[in-house]
Amino acid sequence: MDNTTKYEYLSENSNVKTLPIMLSLIIGTFFAILNETLLNIALTTLMHEFDITLPTVQWMATGFMLVMGIVIPVSALLLQWFTTRQLFLGTMIIFTVGTAICAMAPTFPVLLSGRLIQAIGTGMLMPIMFNVFLLLYPPEKRGKIMGLVGLVIMFAPAIGPTLSGVIVEYLGWRFLFITVIPFSLFSIIFAFIFLVNVSEVTKPKIDIPSIIFSTIGFGGTIYGFSSVGKSDAGFMNPEVMVAITAGGIGIALFAFRQLRLDEPIMDLRVFKYPMYAHAVILFLIIIMTMFASEIILPIYMQGPLALSAAAAGILLLPGSLLNGALSPFMGALFDKLGPRPLMIPATLILSGTMFLMSRLDTDSQPWVILVGFMLLMISVSATMMPAQTNGLNQLPKRLYPHGTAVVSTLQPVAGAIGVSVFISIMNARQMNFLGNASNPDDPATIDQAMVAGVELVYFIAFTISIVAVIMSLFVYRAKPTDSMKMQQPDIQP
Repeated sequence: MDNTTKYEYLSENSNVKTLPIMLSLIIGTFFAILNETLLNIALTTLMHEFDITLPTVQWMATGFMLVMGIVIPVSALLLQWFTTRQLFLGTMIIFTVGTAICAMAPTFPVLLSGRLIQAIGTGMLMPIMFNVFLLLYPPEKRGKIMGLVGLVIMFAPAIGPTLSGVIVEYLGWRFLFITVIPFSLFSIIFAFIFLVNVSEVTKPKIDIPSIIFSTIGFGGTIYGFSSVGKSDAGFMNPEVMVAITAGGIGIALFAFRQLRLDEPIMDLRVFKYPMYAHAVILFLIIIMTMFASEIILPIYMQGPLALSAAAAGILLLPGSLLNGALSPFMGALFDKLGPRPLMIPATLILSGTMFLMSRLDTDSQPWVILVGFMLLMISVSATMMPAQTNGLNQLPKRLYPHGTAVVSTLQPVAGAIGVSVFISIMNARQMNFLGNASNPDDPATIDQAMVAGVELVYFIAFTISIVAVIMSLFVYRAKPTDSMKMQQPDIQP
């Protein structure tokens, strides 16, 4: 067993008050994640405010993901160089400074600079929160705690667009940032009073080539896949091809170097632990499916179904809220039952939902979308955080920062890849349909072409979801192990 025994977890120490620590981290992370989606609905407003083009204003989203993709991979290193208090307070201060710059920005370059500073703070908060919770709570109590994390991750993006629309309509775009500042300051003050150090500062050697490879690799990959939809050329756009190629080479060099270093920045040996590797693959499938649905369904609803943007958003809101509400409940069930009783039915629901969506047509009723998306988000709540918690549970204590860094890094990468690939498949099928149509300019034909693209995307998602179903059959409850003796599978939940 790992040297970390039950009495070493701070939640078992009566002198340590874990609730204030949790609140400090959750409040800060909630508003940082909320700020990710708050701005999406205001991009058109910013175009008119600063007289800029769509490709320019999209840097508010692309640049944000790009910085996160650069910052998150080095989070494991930072978690070992600074105390919990130093890192969280520093991160929240950086985020608050960026938010203040955005609120006062007189020009778009200043606004973008503030947004990129925000991204530095946002990118670090998730790895900090995961790592602290792993150190605070023993494996048998982590499901419920990680369920609360799932609530934060899902609830904040769910209410972001709705809240953003109200703020922009009645107060103006600057209040998207102004309203966040008081909560950020409260989180800083609260953490300064209550947050204690829970991690061990070991100060491993900083490897500069690893940081360079990481920056090129993850930054290039996210930028390349995020830029696919910016021109009709898609993946054949030279800018996209160069970015993705450079990203792939950078990631390969980064991975090769990490496996050769005694003190890697991101220890990829976490993949030696079978339940961790299992969790990461399942996590990638869920993220790609979920992100693609959140992009494709609004396009379909506003196209062939002729619904307004507001109506499309309202139809998706119940599913997102349900996901957040169910996350703590699913976490508690995970603690009690283990992963198998949750993941097997959840992946079957996921697969069935993807098949249902692949049968959409121009006459589908809005309630089908409503129910389908709710089923999708129920399956996500019963799969994503339980799988992630189960995988992290198998790691020894020394690999916690690296395990959380890998998962946090892959989230924006998987999101960017999932969205760009599925959108490209949909567009290609749509163009092929129109190319074979007798009257490609007919509105009904255009709608049918889009439906054909949506059907193909969801059929591919259905085939991928079958992999998730098969994987769920081989999951078992993970227990902490050391690096010398691997855990033997125990199929009992």
